[in-house]
Amino acid sequence: MKKMDEMELSISLKAIKWAWAYTVLFLVIWDIYDYKQTGTFGLVNFLLITQNLVLMAIHSFLKWKLGKDEK
Repeated sequence: MKKMDEMELSISLKAIKWAWAYTVLFLVIWDIYDYKQTGTFGLVNFLLITQNLVLMAIHSFLKWKLGKDEK
């Protein structure tokens, strides 16, 4: 498998960002609908919150690790 060049990498990253945004938007709408129907937050809310916590944790860790390697 060949290595991606900068343009292919940029396209892949944009596609991943749009797919993530779609998923988050879909989960928010589903969560609001679920809450209006049942009056409680369910598994969808848990998934939405934990997905974003994992994203922020990995982002912070990688920034810390890359910053540490540059020194």
